[in-house]
Amino acid sequence: MTSTTLLHLDSSISPEGSVSRALTARFAAVWRARHGAAATHRHHDLVADPVPAVHAAYDALGRRTERKGGLPLDDVAALAETPDEEREWALTRPLIDRLLAADTLVVGSPMYNFTVSTGLKAWIDRVSFPGAYVDPDTGAKLLGGTRVVVVAVRGGGYGPGTPREHQDFQVPYLRAYFGNLGVAEENLHVVTAELTRADDVPALNGLRPIAAESLAWAGATLDALAAA
Repeated sequence: MTSTTLLHLDSSISPEGSVSRALTARFAAVWRARHGAAATHRHHDLVADPVPAVHAAYDALGRRTERKGGLPLDDVAALAETPDEEREWALTRPLIDRLLAADTLVVGSPMYNFTVSTGLKAWIDRVSFPGAYVDPDTGAKLLGGTRVVVVAVRGGGYGPGTPREHQDFQVPYLRAYFGNLGVAEENLHVVTAELTRADDVPALNGLRPIAAESLAWAGATLDALAAA
């Protein structure tokens, strides 16, 4: 079996009782069983090991790189003009390399205030360096063959046809983001678990059966994706 790599991101601020963490761990366990000891599983907890927010020096270096029309990543460091720019690139390059090296990316994304967590957004901002995912010679999208599995967890109901559907700025955002990054549509899978607060929020208690069904569906879907 060909060696393969899974990059596993968790962004829930709750270390215990997190549904998104439980689901991404489940995916990773099935994936490891499927691919064997030769496979590589890289886990990054974006809360325990947060990605620093980008600063003005990151923006300056990115704009300078963009004006060059796209460069190999190995050439970006030479464009840094200040120690701050050197530091920003030193923080950024390893994260980009890990993403590019992954055959599969699984992202645990709980919904906070209708969108993604600050930890996940910091990772997104950091890895989104201009030109990083386009071959500078051919224009090919370097993430075109990468499989991305987004585990979107929401305490309430935001699915199609629900009253709060229009308040979902989590799933549409992540779909747009990874699509713009070059991930092929057929390789982008979004698995949602809805109403995960049905047990502890009195107003949602009556929706417990729907919540249980949603969670069971998410788990089974992730099992199938991980085993594929």
